[in-house]
Amino acid sequence: MSLLRSFATVSGFTAASRVLGFLRDILIANYLGSGPIADAFFVAFRFPNLFRRLFAEGAFSAAFVPVFAKRLEEEGREAARKLGEEVQAVLAIGVFAFTALAIIFMPWLMPLIAPGFRDDPEQMQRAIELAQICFPYLFFMSLTAMLSGVLNSLYHFAAGAAAPVALNVCFIVSLLLIVPASEEPGEVLAWTVTVAGVVQVAIVVVACRTMGMSLRPSLPRLSPGVRRIFKLMGPGVLSAGVLQINILVGTMIASLQAGAVSWLYYADRVYQLPLGLIGIAIGVVLLPDLTRKLRGGDSEQALHSLNRGVEMALLLTLPATAALLVIPVPIAEVLFQRGAFTAADSQATAQALFAFALGLPAYVLVKVLQPAFYARENTVTPFHFAAIAVAANVVLSLALFYWIGFVGIALATAAAAWLQTLLLAVRLLRDGSARPDGALLRRLPRSLLASAVMAALLWGLHQALQPWLAAGEGPALLALAILVGAGLAVFGLSALLFRAITLGEVRALLRRRKPAA
Repeated sequence: MSLLRSFATVSGFTAASRVLGFLRDILIANYLGSGPIADAFFVAFRFPNLFRRLFAEGAFSAAFVPVFAKRLEEEGREAARKLGEEVQAVLAIGVFAFTALAIIFMPWLMPLIAPGFRDDPEQMQRAIELAQICFPYLFFMSLTAMLSGVLNSLYHFAAGAAAPVALNVCFIVSLLLIVPASEEPGEVLAWTVTVAGVVQVAIVVVACRTMGMSLRPSLPRLSPGVRRIFKLMGPGVLSAGVLQINILVGTMIASLQAGAVSWLYYADRVYQLPLGLIGIAIGVVLLPDLTRKLRGGDSEQALHSLNRGVEMALLLTLPATAALLVIPVPIAEVLFQRGAFTAADSQATAQALFAFALGLPAYVLVKVLQPAFYARENTVTPFHFAAIAVAANVVLSLALFYWIGFVGIALATAAAAWLQTLLLAVRLLRDGSARPDGALLRRLPRSLLASAVMAALLWGLHQALQPWLAAGEGPALLALAILVGAGLAVFGLSALLFRAITLGEVRALLRRRKPAA
């Protein structure tokens, strides 16, 4: 398997999803702004989304993929298929029961996640109803994540990466065709979430059939393989989803300040673009690759893959970080400032974006380093480190919120991510599970230098384009396009000049892969 090409596949579909996601958020900002309906919907959507990322895409994938890939590598496809069917049955029953209980007890759960809504009974009731509508999304996404893990273990990454595109397509259709004519836009968006979950699971079911790995329905049975997966999943709940837990903690605290939930949401959506394109994409590809190499006894190749993953992550993350730090205001203004979203909302979102961006390299590195533990079926150590990071985030969020307001929540999230990254890296180095090679050590400072050159250009160009940015939506959009295009061009040329990447590697990435025999 080519790590670079597989990463490009996942990253390409993720890019399409995130671009559509930006269009979705632009439309939501236009229709809802940062008002009470927007705050209620974002809190409601974050509820199932949190559990999706913790259980479905986080802890479950971290536990399932190594065990499934091991069975596939050692015993073949039929044995792996049997394991998949057993897991599917237990997962479906368990998540269905959890979803039903969450819907029933939502009136008692919502005050915990949004304590700031308690003073406004109408807002609290709105958030409860929207969360009950969209919570079934978790059930469908759990099945989607499991089937995506099956496909990833077969080195087929396209369908699992493409499924999230469906969510944003459904949102855009609703926002363009249904929301403008509806008196309850929040309910329309909540129903859209659940419908999108059905569409996503259909995509990966079809892909599994195409790959000859259809999983038949069966009665739930706690076989040894199933027990192993759920044993690994326990500590992985926190370690795989610490960023989401930190964001949830931030949402709870931000609900104490009017508009803060929405400002943090919009800023989160912007920095999630590079995180998804780079960190999550590399993590998805790296986990089955490391697992199968370690199970095959090739530890040196596993080390090589981890080094290339870190190298690739930093090469792409550092310039993204620099851009978000240098031009957060025009990004927020051009993407969101229209309709109900005001200039004050743009300034507040830009402040949160700057603070979140300080932790972007750490968010990405966590996604790259954790697979080195999960591939060895070690979810306990990342759990311990994640617990420390969550505790630090809670303390810092509370302290900074009462000092500098909602921006303190974003700063606390960034600081907690750096702490978690440091703990993961030190343990991997100490255990010999990671060993930076010469190529990584040479290229990291070169990537930093190329990013610094790009940042200097963006700063100067931003000053020169101020009249365009203030001249209305059309000129501002053109100015941001120039900033982004010039930044990409200068970074690319600088990276080649400083040899952070070579022309040969670029050609290898672009070259069409020959079909497998």
